[in-house]
Amino acid sequence: MKEKFSKLLLGEDMSGGGKGVSSALALSNVITNLAASVFGEQHKLAPMKEDSRKRWRKEVDWVLSVTNHVVEFVPVQHTARDGSNMEIMVTKQRKDLLMNIPALKKLDKMLTDCLDNFKDQKEFWYVSKDANESEKGVQRNDKWWLPTVKVPPGGLSDDSRKWMQKQKDCANQVLKASMAINAEVLAQMDIPETYMESLPKNARDSLGETIYKSITVEFFDSGQFLASVDLSSEHKILDLKNKIEASMIIWKRKMHQKESRASWGSSAKMERRELFEERAETILLLLKQRFPGLPQSSLDMSKIESNKDVGYAVLESYSRVLESLANTVMNRIEDVLYADELAQNSSESNNTESGQTPTSTTISDFMGWEADEGET
Repeated sequence: MKEKFSKLLLGEDMSGGGKGVSSALALSNVITNLAASVFGEQHKLAPMKEDSRKRWRKEVDWVLSVTNHVVEFVPVQHTARDGSNMEIMVTKQRKDLLMNIPALKKLDKMLTDCLDNFKDQKEFWYVSKDANESEKGVQRNDKWWLPTVKVPPGGLSDDSRKWMQKQKDCANQVLKASMAINAEVLAQMDIPETYMESLPKNARDSLGETIYKSITVEFFDSGQFLASVDLSSEHKILDLKNKIEASMIIWKRKMHQKESRASWGSSAKMERRELFEERAETILLLLKQRFPGLPQSSLDMSKIESNKDVGYAVLESYSRVLESLANTVMNRIEDVLYADELAQNSSESNNTESGQTPTSTTISDFMGWEADEGET
């Protein structure tokens, strides 16, 4: 513990030359690196190992203990010895930390409890990626390094399928809540000057001609816009997000120009920029909902690296690692449900080929006609 906190206080600069990162970024890196070493890729749906669980709880508590000393002054009523009442100022943990730290701890426990629930399940199992082709299970995506999922020939039982959906709903609840906290904290962080200086002069240069025209049309539909752009890879999605965020900052910067330069014409332009900014914000929200596991954007990374607020650093990093883990757990659950769906379809196909077709409604049944006995 002494070694860890020595490195932390030195800002990860072991030379002691003062070239290390800020305390806020050092704390952020501690939580990020801890989550990576404890959870890793989370290849399977299984409980955490006991030593990993203890380490996670212990070291997260160490970092969170720092926030107990991030305080603000609040007025309270105080009764003096002579019975008179007066208002005095006392210190209290900062309001955002007081609200969000307990919430994140609860989300953390919900997620680890969700993983614990898979301890005794026996209706699906994993096969190594190096197994023979005949023994391999199903892989839902192109992540060839993950073990494949196998389920019984007919798929999961109805009870198991419902139980799996319940676990997915739980992970989804954690995902949405941690995403909301993370977005709120990032919005509170100041935009660094270095990021502002790197932006082009206008949104057209940032977005490119095609995307700019799509956003600034008279009748805009966000769903139609997303359908028209290339979202085939994570790199392309992140590139679009970076461009949209940059254009939002440019429009905001132009809207907050000095009032002395305001005129009727510029006022009309400001209204249009405000409309375009709202459209861009809608696109960003849809991207975050559709692709929750997306890496951080250039703006987010710039904010995190330049942030000096220790409270924001802890909230942002803690919510981010929970968001990432919840998204991974959901993906692993969807892998199992995908294997189950294929097994069901295969079973139905085999029944059809063997002549065991399910009973279907005929036109005679629908009209209420019945053949008399002896008639064909």
